[in-house]
Amino acid sequence: MSRAIDYGNLMHRAMRGLIQQVLEGVAKDGLPGQHHFFITFDTMHPDVELADWLSDRYPEEMTVVVQHWFADLDVTDEGFSITLNFGDSPEALYIPYDAIKTFVDPSVEFGLRFETQDSDDDDPVEETSDDSADAPAEDGKKADAEVVRLDSFRK
Repeated sequence: MSRAIDYGNLMHRAMRGLIQQVLEGVAKDGLPGQHHFFITFDTMHPDVELADWLSDRYPEEMTVVVQHWFADLDVTDEGFSITLNFGDSPEALYIPYDAIKTFVDPSVEFGLRFETQDSDDDDPVEETSDDSADAPAEDGKKADAEVVRLDSFRK
């Protein structure tokens, strides 16, 4: 039996941990300077909690902005809850880290992207470039994590 270090999975967890650390700092001290976040997440993830009207409007994914007004940011090891304003209507959300698809802080041109892809075979994960990592997800699908190029968010 051969063993190998699963670098992809380790990188995947480390990047989720980085998001947790950033959000813990914001929960404690607020957003410093011009920092703000665009967080895109899978609204169909079983542990996501959001108002019915939001899940109806965003049946697959949703991007939220954490910038000028937010409240009740509570960060745990599994995810975070936050209240955001949607057209003068405050709504509470719970987003587990493994539902996050992208996390971007455009103020410093930093971003991460997490993707899942169907994989029908049990072949080992192929080596990837330095700015991405493959990791098996808990549901047996292959999960990719990579640095996001901010050009994809610019219009």
